[in-house]
Amino acid sequence: MQSPKKRPSFETVLDKIGNIAVEGFHYFALFIIGCMIAWSAVHTTIDIFTDKSYASIDDILLLFIYLELGAMVGIYFKTNRMPVRFLIYIAITALTRLLISVIQQEHQADWGLLIITGAILILAISIFIVRYASWHYPSNVVEKHEKPNRKLQPQDDELA
Repeated sequence: MQSPKKRPSFETVLDKIGNIAVEGFHYFALFIIGCMIAWSAVHTTIDIFTDKSYASIDDILLLFIYLELGAMVGIYFKTNRMPVRFLIYIAITALTRLLISVIQQEHQADWGLLIITGAILILAISIFIVRYASWHYPSNVVEKHEKPNRKLQPQDDELA
């Protein structure tokens, strides 16, 4: 005799529907964020070419921020992991942009410049710590469409 098929419980069905809804919203929101990043980058580029005679260092660093945000969204689409290092790179680029604009406007050294520079140094050290930790202590991840609990290798560090 064959055993009767086990029917999924109501809770299991609702969990599946909820997971699909959350993942769908997740992809939709990421797509909107990616479009907004691309739109802002294109708008900034057009503004540079039409309204200005040259691109300032502020404009170039702003485009780098857009690039890092776009890369972060792209990596998240591919792996479902938030690359922490990209957020730190964005913060360093933003602080560098602030530092350059303060120097261009004030033309003198003060405590504010030292604080911004110290913050950049702290962020650079944090990148070193994140890279060291991900190299020596790789985590178990579940990547899309792969076997669960694949151990990260040091060469996978670009995702950290």
